[in-house]
Amino acid sequence: MGHHVVVPAPPLDALVSRLWDWDMPPAAHHFERVLPVPGAALIINLHENETRVYSDDTERRCSRAAASVIGGPCLSSQIIDTAEQVRVIGVVFHPGGAHAFTGEDHEALANRDIGLEDIFGHSAHALRERLLETPCPHARLVVLEQWLLARMRMPRLAPEVLHALNDIGARPQLARIGPLVRDTGLSEYRFGRLFRRQIGMGPKRYARLMRFRRVVDAVYRSEAVDWSGVAVDGGYGDQAHLVHEFRAFAGMTPTAFMAARGPYPNHLPLD
Repeated sequence: MGHHVVVPAPPLDALVSRLWDWDMPPAAHHFERVLPVPGAALIINLHENETRVYSDDTERRCSRAAASVIGGPCLSSQIIDTAEQVRVIGVVFHPGGAHAFTGEDHEALANRDIGLEDIFGHSAHALRERLLETPCPHARLVVLEQWLLARMRMPRLAPEVLHALNDIGARPQLARIGPLVRDTGLSEYRFGRLFRRQIGMGPKRYARLMRFRRVVDAVYRSEAVDWSGVAVDGGYGDQAHLVHEFRAFAGMTPTAFMAARGPYPNHLPLD
């Protein structure tokens, strides 16, 4: 039992940020809020025959999907229940990695889950069956990595998109989309359409998400936070702008986020 994370070897590391295996007793709390990240995810539930997400309101309406899904990136936080988070294995893709891996228009994956079998057919079903029969977490991660490697495509992200990803990733607090588009030589419309197809969201939204992620990483382990200073350092016009972005991406204020922190940066225990 435990939580195991590995970084895949080349050439898979060009598409995949990390693979993880979670095999733990049920948590004491019932729901968790999962913060958005810029890459898509592949999830395989080895405890139940479905995956679930819930509406972010008091009704907690449940949406059910297959046990093996691929989806994202999410443009805002999601609510999941911990009852299904007992034995799960998954993949976190680099931005654009799922597009290169599946060949799918990434906008079709954004903010939704698609059954892995709907894309890869019987091989996805056989993968889950093999994982269910593999008791060792390290062996499960090897099985998953080999399956991905056998089906990977070499990255085919457009050079214009790669240039934008590198520039925004290096300085999200300073990112200006207009100059980036001019550097590509494409029209704003053509560049935006290309970026959305390969990354799953528009370049402005991506820059906003990366700016938010930079702030989360900066404050997560802090005891006390000067939010005015964080706003300035993070490239926000003022603290009110920072609060607005936290509400948009995390569904809560910065102070509520700090109060809700748990042992994992992207998972916030709820009730």
